[in-house]
Amino acid sequence: MYKIAVLGDYDSIYGFGAIGMDTFPVTDPEEGIKTLRVLAKSEYEIIYVTEGLAVQINHEINKYKEMLSPAIILIPGVFGNTGEGVAGVKASVEQAVGSDILFS
Repeated sequence: MYKIAVLGDYDSIYGFGAIGMDTFPVTDPEEGIKTLRVLAKSEYEIIYVTEGLAVQINHEINKYKEMLSPAIILIPGVFGNTGEGVAGVKASVEQAVGSDILFS
């Protein structure tokens, strides 16, 4: 069975554990890179990463963009939000349905 992980600062991710996701709080970018590598090599098919952490480890996340697995999805956190998570979901939906669903 495949698993879902959430990676980021503790305050942003602790609630995801209540809905059955595995949480991996990190305190600095180097720890985030190491944890992401371990998760990507294991049975995690989806890894959510807070936007604040993603900005700091973007070079590492980019290594997985063209891979089928794991899917790395950015989510807003308590702080450090950039809007990239929403923009990424919007782009994926546009690609899937062929139009802008938000009509911005």
